[in-house]
Amino acid sequence: MTVLVVSGTGTEIGKTVVTAAVAAVARAAGRSVAVLKPAQTGVAPGEPGDVAEVRRLAGDDVTGLELARFPEPLAPDTAARRAGMTPVHPEDVAEAAAKLATEHDLVLVEGAGGLLVRLDAAGGTLADAARLLGAPVLVVTPAGLGTLNMAALTGEALRARGLECAGLVVGSWPAEPDLASLSNLADLPESAGSPLVGVVPEGAGRLPAADFRAAAPSWLGPELGGGWSR
Repeated sequence: MTVLVVSGTGTEIGKTVVTAAVAAVARAAGRSVAVLKPAQTGVAPGEPGDVAEVRRLAGDDVTGLELARFPEPLAPDTAARRAGMTPVHPEDVAEAAAKLATEHDLVLVEGAGGLLVRLDAAGGTLADAARLLGAPVLVVTPAGLGTLNMAALTGEALRARGLECAGLVVGSWPAEPDLASLSNLADLPESAGSPLVGVVPEGAGRLPAADFRAAAPSWLGPELGGGWSR
């Protein structure tokens, strides 16, 4: 694949760390990588955002591009409207990703929140951008109670739009998983209709960059270039 869209079943579930892990594994394999953040919300001008975090963890040789930044931590459409700023449209995302794909082996497009969060007033979403690109979508999901329903809904939304799911990754696997998390590990593929292709441990983003890059292949399955397996 040249472009991979990274979405999730919600927010604050580890999308950025998963994106960094995929980038790190690809770079270790000698592939050139770019990460595209269509809309960064809740970060002030000059502050490091998700793109900077991916590059910190995966390496400075990862190309980073942020299309827009809105100050309030809200859905991109809402944040743009409240700030009186121009929103990002799915066509903008597709155009930027396609350009990066002419210069890189892998382009990772990290969304904000879930798959159907609105980017603009017309109701454009990350799913629309993925459709324009013909790109598969990697779904990041939490480990605990409630994740099966969210994963099932996301899988249904992908299939309804004719989009390919590249698999599920648990974005923050607890050091001491409870019964729900352990059960979900087995049940997630059936609920979502897509395979589980990785499990990233909680706190992975706090590792020193060198340790993060060394460990990343053990968190991701062969589908993403790693060696993890259930």
